[in-house]
Amino acid sequence: MTSRIEDYALIGDLQTAALVGRNGSIDWLCWPRFDSDACFAALLGDSGQGHWSLAPKDASAQVRRRYRDDTLILETRFEVSSGAVVIVDFMPPRGRSSDIIRVVSGERGVVEMCTELIIRFGYGATIPWVTRIGEGIWQAAAGPDMVILRTSAPMRGENLKSVADFTIHAGETVQFILTYAPSHLAVPRAPDVPRALSETEQFWREWIAKGNQSACRPLAVRRSLITLRALTHSPTGGIIAAPTTSLPEEMGGTRNWDYRLCWLRDATLTLLAFMNAGYFEEADAWRAWLLRAIAGNADQLQVMYGVAGERRLTEWEVTWLPGYEGSRPVRVGNDAHAQMQLDVFGEVMDALHQGRCGGLATHEAGWALQRELLSHLASVWQEPDYGIWEMRSKPRHFTYSKIMSWVAFDRGIKDAERYSLNGPLDQWRALRAQIHKEVCERAFNSARNTFVQSYGSTQPDASLLLIPQLGFLPATDARVLGTIAAIESSLLHNGFVHRYDTAATDDGLPPGEGTFIACSFWLADAYVMTGRIEQARALFERLLTLSNDVGLLAEEYDPATKRMLGNFPQGFSHLSLIGTALNLEHASKPAEQRSGASIGVTH
Repeated sequence: MTSRIEDYALIGDLQTAALVGRNGSIDWLCWPRFDSDACFAALLGDSGQGHWSLAPKDASAQVRRRYRDDTLILETRFEVSSGAVVIVDFMPPRGRSSDIIRVVSGERGVVEMCTELIIRFGYGATIPWVTRIGEGIWQAAAGPDMVILRTSAPMRGENLKSVADFTIHAGETVQFILTYAPSHLAVPRAPDVPRALSETEQFWREWIAKGNQSACRPLAVRRSLITLRALTHSPTGGIIAAPTTSLPEEMGGTRNWDYRLCWLRDATLTLLAFMNAGYFEEADAWRAWLLRAIAGNADQLQVMYGVAGERRLTEWEVTWLPGYEGSRPVRVGNDAHAQMQLDVFGEVMDALHQGRCGGLATHEAGWALQRELLSHLASVWQEPDYGIWEMRSKPRHFTYSKIMSWVAFDRGIKDAERYSLNGPLDQWRALRAQIHKEVCERAFNSARNTFVQSYGSTQPDASLLLIPQLGFLPATDARVLGTIAAIESSLLHNGFVHRYDTAATDDGLPPGEGTFIACSFWLADAYVMTGRIEQARALFERLLTLSNDVGLLAEEYDPATKRMLGNFPQGFSHLSLIGTALNLEHASKPAEQRSGASIGVTH
């Protein structure tokens, strides 16, 4: 049976990632890229769709696990009555080949172990041909894909699966190396495991040490930064939203989406998180990716791209997979890539603005792109769109989309003024004022004393918690305070925040989903900005308890069942955690030290 979402840990090589369960089973892996077809797809079906289990035969084993400090190296300790073993799982940062390395070490006594390896290319559909090509070396190949297993364990089996039973005594080790390569190439050389482990540990510790260090920063921030780095495709700089597809936002529901893509919104906020934490190299790589991905006419801007900037992200259903706990359909690709979402203009403009403020090298092409985006936005900002939540109903005039259109012109004006850049400033200033006036007139419901989700609506939306952080209105404005109160009243359930009321809003899908973890962090940010520091800190600490035992967060959480929901681990949740932690750190400083400092998700 597939594990709970929160029972998984992440390992990766900066080009793809795998999910390892507490039970020692790798149930999800796409090779060779984050968005490639899965060769382990048990997460969305059963073991027959591909998995790799490695654990004691005794199913009653007690399990404890952790990441080695400041790394993506996973250590899982299994203890049974006869002894204890530790399994170290990791993927070295990608070199010539991509490897999963699993090392079983006897810690105490004697432990009977077993492993089962089932490789299924094409999301569980394709059974490879398995051959033994050397002592302790097996090759599984089908079409363009090939994996090589190297181990001293006594593997046996055939195309359907390979298994091994073996005994580990204290002080002994058994190694497993699974390597991916295109099937038309020669078999890659095996990595030296001790050296690979040492270099992987060094890589992650040196990376985390590059950032701004602060004694008051919780370990959760460091883990979140490592997770965001693990979701970055190193060769291109693209940042995916999550390494999984179709983990449900409601168990048994249909809100199941492919997140193995680069959303401009998510990646932009990740860039800001990296910059605020001192990781400018990653921010610069993302900006270079952005300029390549969206090059061309601004009217062709998409809200998401493939990891290398691909534009064709056609959505289709994997009909042979039953879905996580029966949650159908399983989707690959995402039709929302063709939606118009006006807020993306604001997020991109803000990210480029923050890059300049942060000292990233500027390029003439970057300002030309910004001018092109604003020129196009000037002609479309009054149109309805699908909004930040990518609703699959008819487009409408979403308040957050209009506010982010205001942000786009505001940041363009600031860049032009501060850095003496050429642009039609009078036009931009007039549009900025026009948008602000329209939002305040058409998006504020005076009877309910709150900004609402869209023009004419009576429902609030959690995205409106960001109004003061974006600089649209000050945190002390009565309309901002009223909006926060309305969200607390209608979207705050069991202490956590929903994006919006799916029962009262036509979003083109059946109602029902968990609370959105990022939105709860946004409420904590709003508390900070309105001076409710203790409430902010209490909510932040409560949100940290949602992390699993190795510090990872999904997209959503169900307080009733105490289960994580949605794709996992979710970059949006982790970057929101970082933002709130930095805001609280900022608020804890003396007033004279806070002067001029930045605060919030975007600013």
